[in-house]
Amino acid sequence: MSFLSRLFGMKPDPREELRPLWHSVVATSREPEWYRDCHVEDTVDGRFDMIALVLSLVTLRMERSEDLAPRTGLLTELFVEDMDRQLRDSGVGDLMVGKKMGKIMAAVGGQMGALRTALASDEDAELAAVLERNMRVSGEAPPMALAARTRALANDLAAQSDADILAGRLRA
Repeated sequence: MSFLSRLFGMKPDPREELRPLWHSVVATSREPEWYRDCHVEDTVDGRFDMIALVLSLVTLRMERSEDLAPRTGLLTELFVEDMDRQLRDSGVGDLMVGKKMGKIMAAVGGQMGALRTALASDEDAELAAVLERNMRVSGEAPPMALAARTRALANDLAAQSDADILAGRLRA
């Protein structure tokens, strides 16, 4: 504990423990295969969609753990902090940031609910339909490659220990 923390009675930020996981969420969402092989649009909006997808999968995995479930809010706070900064850096004014963040959080929440249902089924066609509604993908066909890779990541996350998830090791 630092001198200033002791002096002012400040506790360390509990989100810091989740920062490696947040960085891994972002790194996983930027893997070139998502864009090259799964046809996610390589645009600002497409990259946001990928961050939201990976965050949703990680959060759903955390919810299944007695130890990690209470920390999902902290991971979400890191997401909000980062998205808020990105919006401001891209020129969105202070008055609009809150409104845009509300829309972002509603979209992520809706996607998580749809993913929860689709991943409970073994049908990749159902998962592909959810992804087609929630992701910016190029091409006319349903995103079957995206569905297969999404399911593979969800399965990898399910196989990971809580300690590995917390440390940001998202691939088996």
